[in-house]
Amino acid sequence: MERGIKRNAAITSLWAMAVLGPCGGLNAQSIEELRDMSINDLANFDVSSVTKSAGTLSDAPASIYVITHDDIVRSGNITLPGMLRLAPNLQVMRGGQGGLIVTARGLSGNAGAQNFSNKLLVLIDGRSVYTPLYSGVYWDMQDLLPEDIDRIEVISGPGATLWGANAVNGVINIITRPAGATQGLYATGVVGNRTRDAGLRYGGRIGDTINYRLYAKGHRNLDSSKTINNDSWRIQGGFQVDWTPTDIDRFMVQGDGYRGARGQNAAPREEIHGRDILARWNRDGATSSLQVQAYYDRAGRKTRNGGGSFTVDTGDIDIQHSIAIGERHDIVWGGGARVARYDIVGNQSIFFAPAKRTLFLANIFMQDSIELAPTLTGIAGLKLEKDPYSGAVLLPSARLSWKPDARWLLWGAVSRAVRSPTPFDRDVVERLGGVDFLIGPSSFRSEKLTAFEAGSRLIASSRASLSVSGFYNVYDDLRTIEPAPGGFLPLQWGNGIKGHSYGFDSWADLRVADWWRIKPGYSLLIQRFRFKPGASGLLDVGQVGNDPKHRITLRSSMDIGTRINLDADLRYVSSLPNPRVSGYVEMGARIGYMIGQQAEFSVSGFNLLHKRHRELPVTEASAVPRSVFAALKWHI
Repeated sequence: MERGIKRNAAITSLWAMAVLGPCGGLNAQSIEELRDMSINDLANFDVSSVTKSAGTLSDAPASIYVITHDDIVRSGNITLPGMLRLAPNLQVMRGGQGGLIVTARGLSGNAGAQNFSNKLLVLIDGRSVYTPLYSGVYWDMQDLLPEDIDRIEVISGPGATLWGANAVNGVINIITRPAGATQGLYATGVVGNRTRDAGLRYGGRIGDTINYRLYAKGHRNLDSSKTINNDSWRIQGGFQVDWTPTDIDRFMVQGDGYRGARGQNAAPREEIHGRDILARWNRDGATSSLQVQAYYDRAGRKTRNGGGSFTVDTGDIDIQHSIAIGERHDIVWGGGARVARYDIVGNQSIFFAPAKRTLFLANIFMQDSIELAPTLTGIAGLKLEKDPYSGAVLLPSARLSWKPDARWLLWGAVSRAVRSPTPFDRDVVERLGGVDFLIGPSSFRSEKLTAFEAGSRLIASSRASLSVSGFYNVYDDLRTIEPAPGGFLPLQWGNGIKGHSYGFDSWADLRVADWWRIKPGYSLLIQRFRFKPGASGLLDVGQVGNDPKHRITLRSSMDIGTRINLDADLRYVSSLPNPRVSGYVEMGARIGYMIGQQAEFSVSGFNLLHKRHRELPVTEASAVPRSVFAALKWHI
């Protein structure tokens, strides 16, 4: 019971500090406070993605890395994929004209085999942003003001028991700041050799219980070839309202709308549009908490000159209840339902049959954190999910964490996750010369993962911490290309690859001096896949992923006096095996200068070591060019 009381008291306390804002106290995650946090303070950073309830980073039994608000602002990144490069347990590969892959622990896909990065669940304030059409993420359709992001919690490893069928290799949970922490007027402008960006936000209060913010932003990316047709642009606006009518009740409503376009070299331009609205009610009691959330999301893309288009409308409702039972049990349980309606207009080369569907997804889950001993905690969970193509599936997990003292955590986990079939797996038809060349058959099954993990988190001193997590992933029924039964055409998707991967993610946080902090990281990935008996063996097993074996990162943050901050990021990525892409070393840097208390001028540079370098095969994307820009921010 005591654990439940402390947990819910922490939730209420954190919310109170956030909604008070400048009228009632500094926000708990302001730049100044985060910059001055000790290693011990950061270890007690509040996270929620691992167990779907409030907890501290030092107690989280998973491979979780938190990109803080301070990390985001000081990095100079103005796009979400750029911010995600700050997580050492994520693999981010970029190219020109929209080529982008974000994944964890491999299986990044292989565009030559029409296999894409589709095993990572991405959430923005609890709203799922992966598309149900193929389980991947359209990253050019996701954007936020960097100043409005509270933190990004990155979990490498499955999270299906709590988050559902697409949380196979990892979960990215992007959490924005409460409206009370974004009061007053804020404006920003960015000008560079490849970028134009501008943002405006106003936050205010109504009485003592309501905080709100309104924002608008625009972004333009200039193509390095100086071809106007290849430029991309995007405009977006939105709002958030937080209402705290009582000490235990919280209401939040937020919404966004956007429109944009991007060039595709010689291909016709592609247009994007979307809007969303989300509402959430929380009630925090002494020993329990309740959350009810619902959202609507509409997303669409259109390729000009008859290249095809789609729209997806999604409605979702989710209920979650956390309760402490006795002195040993903290239970989180709940369920939800999601309806996605899509309409696809194909072209002569690719279309879907049928072109319209309504997909219904429902789930119920329960997880119990059991205090087995004062230093030993067991966590067991189970989700039952009904998928529109595969029917009901069970997604269990079990975790064990041992904390012999306040500075050291050891944990282990066994989990099961699946990537459920999508319309691209079941309904796609690709036509070549008037002949059906490839189809999505009704026999395609879910791709499956059984994951074994173990890790340790150590606070060595007030100036040093270390996190290491190892994994052994066993995959089955991964997607392949197979000939038609009794012939060759049309080709069809099959489930003909199985195998395993293993490796580890590691990172440290070292405070060299009061004014200097460095964060090194290293990840190792080894993949061993093979065709199953009866599989055709078309193409290579590398179609499941073209991933680097080694990744090394080093981030340095310096405060030079009270007005100047200097940050740099160095990264090494080893070669991609098939198609081969050479490894590379690259660096980004930012220097910021505070102009009084309200304004800051900064200069940021990315990919500074080479005029261009390649991260993806030439068949997938062009080389990544160097970019430099200047930014000015005002807080009034």
